[in-house]
Amino acid sequence: MNNAGSGHFNVFPRAVTCRKTPYGRRDFYKVSFMLGTGRYDYADKSIIVDKPVLIFSNPFTPYAWEAISAQQKGWYCLFTESFVHPVENTGALPDSPLLRTGQMPAFFLNKAQQKEVGDIFRKMMQEMASGYVHKFDLLRNYLHLLIHAAMKMQPAEFTVKNLTANARLTHQFLELLERQFPIDAPEEPLQLKTANQYADALSVHVNHLNRALKEVSGKTTTEHISARIVSEANALLRHSDWNISEIAYGLGFEYPAYFTLFFKKQTGLTPMEVRLSVV
Repeated sequence: MNNAGSGHFNVFPRAVTCRKTPYGRRDFYKVSFMLGTGRYDYADKSIIVDKPVLIFSNPFTPYAWEAISAQQKGWYCLFTESFVHPVENTGALPDSPLLRTGQMPAFFLNKAQQKEVGDIFRKMMQEMASGYVHKFDLLRNYLHLLIHAAMKMQPAEFTVKNLTANARLTHQFLELLERQFPIDAPEEPLQLKTANQYADALSVHVNHLNRALKEVSGKTTTEHISARIVSEANALLRHSDWNISEIAYGLGFEYPAYFTLFFKKQTGLTPMEVRLSVV
């Protein structure tokens, strides 16, 4: 990884050096322009990639890529948050598609968008090979162009500025909820587990938080928390080698039996049934 002054950045052409990358977290943010078919797994979801796509990956969400077609082309870049925002308080990646809570990180491209994104990556490759003294400033601008290209593809309702007070609180809650995951180890269990704990962290009364979430999303605080725990449990059951007791402890349950009862109530299946269903 090259040193880019404040933070790190590098860009590479894509090639089939490994047909399947292991499921897990990564150390860097990544933007990939993929030409070739495959399957992208993230959290407990999967995306079948069968057309040119721009994919944003971040260090907070575990993911894996499995190539299907023999030919895999395109480019990808790796970078840190401090590279994107080298000056303190000039922005935050959660405001970009990279960390937009609950949104698919994949943007399928039409022909015009393919040309736009491809041209940016080609310029990145040329600039990385140049001796220009300010090349990382230019590369930072190219990266921002990629981010804005993806943001323009997002429906307008996903913007978070100029929202009502309840909508802003809902957005803050969802971001805080998402940042509790993934769980790295059973010995480092989930810290925020109840509606009251989230309300305290957001410095609001739990009743106010519930009203705001119910108005904006139609769900209560507890329903959101439960759904996210189930999502994480599904990901761990399908993609990790943790046993069910380890998953239970990692998700903050005092006893594995409590986890089994909770999971079956939410999904209609036991954790073991989910694990055995994995091919």
